Amino acid sequence: MKIVAFATIKLNSERVPHKNTQPIGSKPLCYHIVNTALQVEEIDDVYVYCSDEAVINYIPEKANFLQREKWLDGNEIRAKDTYTAFVNDVDADIYIAMCTTSPFTKKETLENALHKVLYEGYDSAFTAKKMQTFAWYQGKPINYDISNVPRTQDMEPVYVETSAFFIFTKELWVNHGRRIGFHPYIQEVGEIESVDIDTMEDLQFAQVLADNVLRV
Repeated sequence: MKIVAFATIKLNSERVPHKNTQPIGSKPLCYHIVNTALQVEEIDDVYVYCSDEAVINYIPEKANFLQREKWLDGNEIRAKDTYTAFVNDVDADIYIAMCTTSPFTKKETLENALHKVLYEGYDSAFTAKKMQTFAWYQGKPINYDISNVPRTQDMEPVYVETSAFFIFTKELWVNHGRRIGFHPYIQEVGEIESVDIDTMEDLQFAQVLADNVLRV
């Protein structure tokens, strides 16, 4: 069985200029989760999928650079487009799609989720933050009755995807176009691992955290 991890990267960014090359600790943002994947023994190959070979200067030496077509850098391109292109370019039984904007993802977190798919019958896995608090959607509470407000510790939790990584089989993607399958494992992550960099404020917050939680 072949297991491949990949990070789809573009060096241009709208909301945060040059986001993937911004420093988090002593390394660029795009370095961290790629480096984490390289530490997981079961993963056969780790790829960085980018149209610009300049990304080689910002990623771990042991990572494979695979050049993708420039049109995949378009602002309207969705993750599904880059996933499909990568699956067409690199054959594997299990894929791990990683998001570079989650630099605090731990090796143990990735390993545990992968083991659930490999050995415990799950067809996919993804990271999520457990929220046991009062949640609303479209003007209505979704996990409690406002006429009978419970204690937070008694509430039904909701899970919010953090998008650090998605683990899925080739069969699931080819046959259904889904990165989350029919029997997914929800890999819970805490406050630090759930940090996701989408805005300049997120970046500044991550840079403050980095000196205390990163070793590279």
